[in-house]
Amino acid sequence: MSTLITNIAELMTQDPEHRVLKDAAVVIEGERISWIGQASGAPAADDAVDAGRRAVLPGWVDSHTHLIFAGDRTAEFEARMAGEDYSAGGIAVTTEATRTTGDYDLTRLAQGRVAEAVSQGTTYLETKTGYGLDVEQEARSARIASTVADEVTYLGAHLVPAGMDAEEYAKLVCGPMLDAVRPYARWADVFCERGAFSEEQSRSVLQACRDAGLGLRVHGNQLGHGAGVRLAVEFGAASVDHVNYLSEQDIAGLAAGWTGWDAAAGTGRRGTVATCLPACDLSTRQPLAPGRQLLDAGVPLALASNCNPGTSYTSSMAFCVTTAVLQMGLSVHEAVRAATYGGALALQRESGNDVDGERAVGSIAVGHRADLHVLNAPSATHLAYRPGMPLTHAVWRAGVRAR
Repeated sequence: MSTLITNIAELMTQDPEHRVLKDAAVVIEGERISWIGQASGAPAADDAVDAGRRAVLPGWVDSHTHLIFAGDRTAEFEARMAGEDYSAGGIAVTTEATRTTGDYDLTRLAQGRVAEAVSQGTTYLETKTGYGLDVEQEARSARIASTVADEVTYLGAHLVPAGMDAEEYAKLVCGPMLDAVRPYARWADVFCERGAFSEEQSRSVLQACRDAGLGLRVHGNQLGHGAGVRLAVEFGAASVDHVNYLSEQDIAGLAAGWTGWDAAAGTGRRGTVATCLPACDLSTRQPLAPGRQLLDAGVPLALASNCNPGTSYTSSMAFCVTTAVLQMGLSVHEAVRAATYGGALALQRESGNDVDGERAVGSIAVGHRADLHVLNAPSATHLAYRPGMPLTHAVWRAGVRAR
């Protein structure tokens, strides 16, 4: 079956040419996009959908979430709003609740969170382990994650469980736990931060996971200046996430990694994407990541929800885009690009028609996966112009209408 979506007021492709087409149309065949262009020149299709002069974007690509959890941390949030500092230790509360929740309920909870995200325009998402923190529970989390998310990241190095020696736990993360999780995960991550994992522990985790064939990501520079960005650059991680506290050297190091990168051709040196998590920054009352400064330095940017029970219990990518525009100094086009193409770049899914059986995501181009987000507005500008309004009108995910 082919479907023609026509009468599009604004089509923001987010392809390498950054095209924004007016009076446009898109044709979907199966799970892929087969044609885009002016509505007046659209080919015939088996079915036709009138977009009603609405804007169409790529579906959001949420490259950083923590969806495999149970329990509630409302009390922690209330305390933080009353002035208490955020520390990584609150993760232990979620770990206890997650460990005592059965597979069926844990899966059902995660599926519900994915459905919420899709209903708001998210069509491709990553999620992490990290609330099990022993071999059996981390493997279980990875297995469940593989049934609900598009990408799975191993985050055994999230927190050292209470009562365990940090060095011994790091060895467990790099050995038996890694072996148990490996069949389900494409990526590995480490929380390189005070209260979590030191620079040397983080280095050991990254080395072991790279040796095991996993791609790398880093939680870094969230609560203060530290080694996270430096390690991400050193190990060639696909992304470093949070990046609230950056030195000039950190930014220069990230920018240097993209020297000679040609986005249109997908050639040249590929560096580390800086992923900003503005909903988390607001909840933890940290300074917003310097997205404007990073972009101006030539560092590709991603926006992600960081959906998790402690510091960012939202899957609204529109909220992240709005915050990036209103408070981080990005233009609407830059923010939408970071939440679509940028997320795909951080997951290395932005180019080519087939990667590990997956089509490229994050942009609207012929051959790419048909992930479309139709706004109940004539342009993407309304995302920031009308903050907080429910603007998702329709969603196609891999060619199937999901809303």
